[in-house]
Amino acid sequence: MKIQYLLAICFCMTFGVSVDADCQKKNDKVIQQISPENAARLDKQAAELMANYVTDTKIVSESIAMAKLEEYNRHVATENLMFPADELYNSNWDTIHVNPFTQGSVDFPESYTIDCRSFVMPIDNKIRITSKYGPRRRRMHRGIDLDLQKGDTVRAAFDGKIRIKSYERKGYGYYLVIRHPNGLETVYGHLSKFIANENQIVKAGQPIALGGNTGRSSGAHLHFETRFLGKDINPAEIIDFENGLPHRDEYVFHNIKINGKKSNIYSTSSNSIAVHRVRSGETLSHIARKYGTTVDALCRINGITKTAKLSIGQPIQFYAKQVTVETTSKDVKQNEPEKTKNANNASAAKPASNTGKKIEVPVENTSSQSQENQVYHRIQSGDNLFNLANKYGTTVEKLCELNNIQNNTILKIGQKIRCS
Repeated sequence: MKIQYLLAICFCMTFGVSVDADCQKKNDKVIQQISPENAARLDKQAAELMANYVTDTKIVSESIAMAKLEEYNRHVATENLMFPADELYNSNWDTIHVNPFTQGSVDFPESYTIDCRSFVMPIDNKIRITSKYGPRRRRMHRGIDLDLQKGDTVRAAFDGKIRIKSYERKGYGYYLVIRHPNGLETVYGHLSKFIANENQIVKAGQPIALGGNTGRSSGAHLHFETRFLGKDINPAEIIDFENGLPHRDEYVFHNIKINGKKSNIYSTSSNSIAVHRVRSGETLSHIARKYGTTVDALCRINGITKTAKLSIGQPIQFYAKQVTVETTSKDVKQNEPEKTKNANNASAAKPASNTGKKIEVPVENTSSQSQENQVYHRIQSGDNLFNLANKYGTTVEKLCELNNIQNNTILKIGQKIRCS
């Protein structure tokens, strides 16, 4: 029995080897029948399949990376709206005061670039400014008044988050304050009804309230302010209200210092108007001498007379240019190293009686020309930027830069245009 079992095993092994040999012969025969051309074609198709597989894998990987980047950007944008300009404001989310730093001082950056590209006009009506920014009846009008009818829709100027929703009987009336991720805050006053709520995130152009005539107001209008770290900025410096667009995509805030020290003047742009706060005992003549201007110029820009009585803290505007600062002998001695370092930009003046010495220091001026060398043109009928550029030997782009306007800005007869 065992012998028969062994013989059966040997037979099976022999038969299996024979079958394998036959299969191998058949495979070799099939391979030999494939022409070299067909073999090359098959190799090419195999390579293309592998390349497509690798390409598809790369596309999928790139798509996943893009999706992750978009998700990250959305997360950042959402966080910026939830905590707008949080690092700039040091997490100060005051829900009472329009200026969140009324209870303490704030260190302004030397300069700060504000993105204005997403701006939307706060009202839909044809824009008519009923009151400009600046001193008004011995007080400072810190915004621009835009004409509207009671019940007209008021919209958010930029994306942001509502910091204050309140009422002030002798001031703003019903008003909103919105903080924006670009660093600005906008104020909307004399409203009749709120549409948005405090701490609500809003998009540029989103309805937030209805216009009205509440608070200290003599007629229906929107009081619109732009502020940076609590400091009011003339909205007309940022926005071209005539055309409903920002003057530029980016607006730069400049902080003015005298002799490298903090002072009671500030300016929001290098070629703009600076503001002096009146101190005890100061007169228009004293202020004019201090800032190298004239009493007539101060009266003209501030809308006051030479005999106007000044009150302590009253804002007096003047053009930010070369500033003459009165100092004592001690101050001059302390500032001697800085004066020597900046010898090309500052020079000593003659001593003045009872006031020590005067030194001239530059105040954030990007132009090398003095005010005396500046050329202005009063717009007449038929004038346009192209004609003015040819007349004064400059370019349209330079005119736009000097006057902070766009090349499509409509010029008004009598408008003053700087040409050099």
